[in-house]
Amino acid sequence: MAQDASHSTNAVKRIWTVFVILSVITLVEVVLGIFRPEVLINTSFLTMHLLNWIFIILTIAKAYYIVWSFMHMEHETKGLRRSVVWTVVFLVCYLTFILLDEGTYIFNVYKDGYIQWKF
Repeated sequence: MAQDASHSTNAVKRIWTVFVILSVITLVEVVLGIFRPEVLINTSFLTMHLLNWIFIILTIAKAYYIVWSFMHMEHETKGLRRSVVWTVVFLVCYLTFILLDEGTYIFNVYKDGYIQWKF
């Protein structure tokens, strides 16, 4: 019985730890979204504002932690963890590249006047 009590105590502690970590990351995202610091908006890195990169990184970190804790990846073998994580990392990098490349192309088409702005 004592072992069951300590296991449930650890589980409750783990749930609160996950809740606090995800809440802090979400709170940072919300605060940055509301206040939008000028230094992060005026600074560009790889043709995108630094604030956007921070949002992308925080979102990926939050998604990784959700998979790590709620899908119990921490208890799996190293090979399975790596195959899941590296596949997702590759797909996220690919999606980010495609979105930035296509968005830049569409912006340049409108900017150079091939199609007029209609909004």
